[in-house]
Amino acid sequence: MKKLLMATAATALMAGAASAQDVKLGILFGYTGPIESLTGNMTAGAELAMNEISDSGLFMDGAKVTSAKGDSTCIDSAAATAAAERLITAEGVMGIVGGDCSGVTGAVLQNVARPNGIVMISPSATSPALTTAEDDGLFFRTSPSDAREGEVMADILVEKGVKSIALTYTNNDYGKGLADAIAYSFEKVGGKVTINASHEDGKADYSAEVAALASAGGDLLVVAGYLDQGGKGIIQASLDSGAFETFGLPGGMVGDNLPIAIGPALNGSYGQVAQSDSSGAATMVELAKANGFDATSPYTMESYDAAALILLAMQAAGSSKSADYKGKILEIANAPGEKIYPGELAKALELIKAGTDIDYEGASAVELIGPGESSGRYREFEIKDGKYETVKFR
Repeated sequence: MKKLLMATAATALMAGAASAQDVKLGILFGYTGPIESLTGNMTAGAELAMNEISDSGLFMDGAKVTSAKGDSTCIDSAAATAAAERLITAEGVMGIVGGDCSGVTGAVLQNVARPNGIVMISPSATSPALTTAEDDGLFFRTSPSDAREGEVMADILVEKGVKSIALTYTNNDYGKGLADAIAYSFEKVGGKVTINASHEDGKADYSAEVAALASAGGDLLVVAGYLDQGGKGIIQASLDSGAFETFGLPGGMVGDNLPIAIGPALNGSYGQVAQSDSSGAATMVELAKANGFDATSPYTMESYDAAALILLAMQAAGSSKSADYKGKILEIANAPGEKIYPGELAKALELIKAGTDIDYEGASAVELIGPGESSGRYREFEIKDGKYETVKFR
C-alpha cells in the first residue's frame, strides 16, 4: 500500500509539473459592440499563431499554448476591466492580446495590467494618447498610432483635390484622438475643417448630428467612427437626407459589413486602414485561407503578430512571467537578426533556443519604435461595387 501511495503521489506530481508548463494567453476583443464583425478574424489570427507555436513542440521545453477570451465590448471600460481581471485571476493568463479599442485598452492597462504586472500587446488600439501612457514597460501595439493615420488621410484628401471636410467622430478616446490627428494634418497642408463634432454610438436616429454637419458643409464627410454602429448610422442618415454623397473612411470604418449594410451608395467613398504589403502579408493570406478565415480583414495580421511576439519573447526569456519577458519583446521585433515570417514560428523557436538573434517581421512588417508601437504602413482603398479595392500602400 505504501508503494502504491508513493507511486500515485509521484504520478500526481508529474502531472502537475506537466500542466504547469502550459501557457494560457488572453484575447481581449469586442465580441459585442461596434466592431464585433471584425473580431472573429482577429481572434482566428491570434489563435493561429498560438497553435503554430504549440504544435511545434519546441516552445518552453514542450509547453502547450491555449487561449482564454474576454469581451471588451470595445466601448465599456468597466466591462473590459472586469473581463481582463477574470482572464488574469480566474483563467491565469500570462499575457493579453488586446485590448482592441483605445479607450478600453487604456482603462485595462491602468486598472488591471499594471497592478498585476501583465504584458498587453494590442493589434488595433491606435489612440495617440497611448504613446505616452504610463505602462511600466508592459504595453505594446502592432498597429501604428492614429497620429500617423492623420497624416496619411490628409495626403489622400489633398491628392483627391479635397479643399474642405466636415468631420465627425465617435465620442471616445479613439474617435477624439483620430479626429484631432486628421484635422491637424489636413489643416497643416492647407485644408479646411468646417466642423469637428462628436457622435454617440448605439443611437437609432442621427438626423440631428447630420443636420449640423450639413450646415457646416464640406467637399465630403470624414467619419472617424465604428462600422457596426454610430459611423454606419451617420452615413445612412447623410445619404437619406442628401447631406453628403461621398465619405472619407478611416480604419474603424473598414470591414465587409459596411458596404453590405449601406449598399451601392457607398461606392466612390475612400480612405485607409493599417495594413502591410510585405511578403509576410501575402503568406499570411494563404495561411488564413487554409485555416478558414480572412487575413485581409482589418487588424487580423496584427493579431497574429501580437500573439507571436508574446510567445517568442517568452522563449527568449525562458520564462512565461511578464516581468521576465517584457524586456525581450523589442529585441525579438527588431533588427538585427534572421527575419521571421508567418508560418516560420517553429524556426524562430529553434533559433532563439540556439542563441541566434531573430528579427520578427511577421505578417504586418513589424518594426517597433519609441515606446513599443509599430511604425506601420497603410492600405489606401476606394469602394467599388461594394468592395474595398486597393489603390496603393503608403
